[in-house]
Amino acid sequence: MGRLLLQIAAGVAVVIAVFWILSVLVGLLVWLVMVALVIGVVFLGIKMLKTDSQR
Repeated sequence: MGRLLLQIAAGVAVVIAVFWILSVLVGLLVWLVMVALVIGVVFLGIKMLKTDSQR
């Protein structure tokens, strides 16, 4: 009985660890996308300002 409980606890720990790693990876991906969007908007703004100043 004790060994079965140990195996169940180990299985639960593995599942929690996998979900935690996945959530960390998804969070990092979201942050990367947000940073890329901000950089893109900044570059677009600079480009638009340059075209306006050339007129």
